[in-house]
Amino acid sequence: MNLEKVIFGFFIVLAATLNFGFFVGDIGNPVYHHVFELFAAIVVNLIATVLKFGDRTQIGAIHLATSLVADLQLVAAACVWAYATHVTGEGMTASITASVVSLSGGALLANIVSLAILIAETVMMRR
Repeated sequence: MNLEKVIFGFFIVLAATLNFGFFVGDIGNPVYHHVFELFAAIVVNLIATVLKFGDRTQIGAIHLATSLVADLQLVAAACVWAYATHVTGEGMTASITASVVSLSGGALLANIVSLAILIAETVMMRR
């Protein structure tokens, strides 16, 4: 068993599950979407991105691209959240929460694509 592949797979799956955990719930109700879960999703996605930098294959490039998309969407979601709570003073209204959750949904889709590529790569691997 290759420890590097285990760690790589662990962070890809963890990134997807944390993002899914944040995404699930009523889209306009901020009670279902905790800021710390969004923060954890961002941190784990960034770690997964760093782990993807060493691969020089075409599949590695697609892994990196999906990870960068997820990072961008999650950071944008965090910026919208921070702007709403700290700049405007409005707090998390239903429309702002829907925007944050929608951005996290885009990141979730990128994570799912990354998972699908990981599974396809694993199935294609020969012994």
